[in-house]
Amino acid sequence: MRAAPPPTGDDLVRVLATLANPHRLRVVAALARERAYVSGLARQLGISRALLQVHLRKLAAAGLVTARLELSEDGKAMNYYEVEPFVLTLTPEVIAAAVQTLSVPDSAEQSGADR
Repeated sequence: MRAAPPPTGDDLVRVLATLANPHRLRVVAALARERAYVSGLARQLGISRALLQVHLRKLAAAGLVTARLELSEDGKAMNYYEVEPFVLTLTPEVIAAAVQTLSVPDSAEQSGADR
């Protein structure tokens, strides 16, 4: 079995930024237990479908969840979401290697930090 390649800096920033939200962590946790459709997942988490859709789009953009459109028994189209398997190993060495591939220049970060 081949090990996954280390994440690029941009990939690492995207995944960590996506997971740095309590709602999205709860969505991943719920979908890790079982796949779910939007309305059912919104009820389970106690958030609106609109807010859930925003978080699901961000999770999908980061490659952490996928959606599949299925027809229910009564012919209604339902979007089922599930977690994409992932492993994120963070070590100082992984971060150091990822930094070398960042597309955001250091000077842009420093100018924002000086404010």
